[in-house]
Amino acid sequence: MVALSEKTANIDVSIFSKATDLKKRLWFTLGALIVFRLGTFIPLPGIDSRVLADLFARHSNGILGMFNMFSGGALERMTIFALNIMPYISASIILQLGQSIVPSLAALKKEGEAGHRKMVHYTKLLTVLITIVQGYGIALGLMSLSNGDGSSAVVIAPYTFIFSTIISLTGGTMFIVWLGDQITSRGVGNGSSLIITVGIIANVPSAIGQTLELGRIGSMSPLVILGLFLMSILLVFIILKVEMAQRKILVQYPKRQIGLRMTAAESSHLPLKVNPTGVIPPIFASALLLLPITIANIWSTNGPAWVQTLSRYLSHGQPLYLFLYAFLIVFFAFFYTAVVVNPEETADNLKKHGGFIAGIRPGKNTAEYLDYVVTRLTVLGATYLAALCILPEILIAKLNVPFVLGGTTLLIVVQVTLDFITQVQSHLFAYQYEGLLKKAALVKKKK
Repeated sequence: MVALSEKTANIDVSIFSKATDLKKRLWFTLGALIVFRLGTFIPLPGIDSRVLADLFARHSNGILGMFNMFSGGALERMTIFALNIMPYISASIILQLGQSIVPSLAALKKEGEAGHRKMVHYTKLLTVLITIVQGYGIALGLMSLSNGDGSSAVVIAPYTFIFSTIISLTGGTMFIVWLGDQITSRGVGNGSSLIITVGIIANVPSAIGQTLELGRIGSMSPLVILGLFLMSILLVFIILKVEMAQRKILVQYPKRQIGLRMTAAESSHLPLKVNPTGVIPPIFASALLLLPITIANIWSTNGPAWVQTLSRYLSHGQPLYLFLYAFLIVFFAFFYTAVVVNPEETADNLKKHGGFIAGIRPGKNTAEYLDYVVTRLTVLGATYLAALCILPEILIAKLNVPFVLGGTTLLIVVQVTLDFITQVQSHLFAYQYEGLLKKAALVKKKK
């Protein structure tokens, strides 16, 4: 928080009123997020809302409740945005893993911007395929649902319902992907992360209300409720500290002669974040776990015995679920750090510019040292992420409180908020420097 406050102190607040481009971006971001929220209230055709409400009344504290939180309530209402952006995230995971295995995909990294565009195109195609498969599974699951009086959740012909569900969910998911791209390019912040964050924040008022209602009816003591809110505040504080923590490596530059001028020796720092992956590991882990478990929970109502057993062992708060969730978080923490941080490339860049780390030979030795430091930081970061996401989940499962108070959701909200504030500050700094350059140009013209 100190770094943020120091940056903010250097910005003239009056500049914000003059930064017309930033205001346009903020208004565009707000409008796009409002469109997203409106879409979470457009229901799929052919569903009986009474039976659906009964389903969520019975499973709201299970994995369905967590997936519903990520979709901003769209799953509970079974709307066209029920899958949210999760299929796109799943497709991104598959292709990023594929780049480590398939040579043709790995070669796209070396093609620069053209390769990046191809990867985005392949990701969207795979998103469509995943959404079709998931839409078909959800349609079958919904058709198997019925409440106590035998009323079915689906009120139209089966094949018509399957077709309309697949088309609606695929169209809704791809629209969210497009909306996220528009926010990223024409708004402020990462569009996909903002969409997930807005879905979580939209559930905060109802989650607080549910928790207070548990205290009112005597299901939870006031001390426990107070402890939960204090735990949430403590988690936010820990997240802020860890997300802004850095390991600064001293880099020295010797004297150099540029033309006829000799430059003095300089030193700077190479900052390495404790958690360079941000919210990616928990989101990726949730994307891989949530939908298969959700479908298993839906089918377990009238499904075979093995599906009911699987659903029971993978229920929210069960040891197997917690183990898989923690394992995937740690795996993606190491995997994504390897994608984001490249010690060999960093060492080569330092060597090209004449920089070196004190006591370490340039080149291969520097790369090995950086890899050693990054590995230790990743162990700390992965442990922090796993503990942050798992320990509150255990308490939530035991106390039956809403998922918004969990570590995963708090991490996403805090991380995305920090990124949003940083981008707003970057736009304000750019506008401030642009104004200074214009003033300097006018002074030169007057002279």
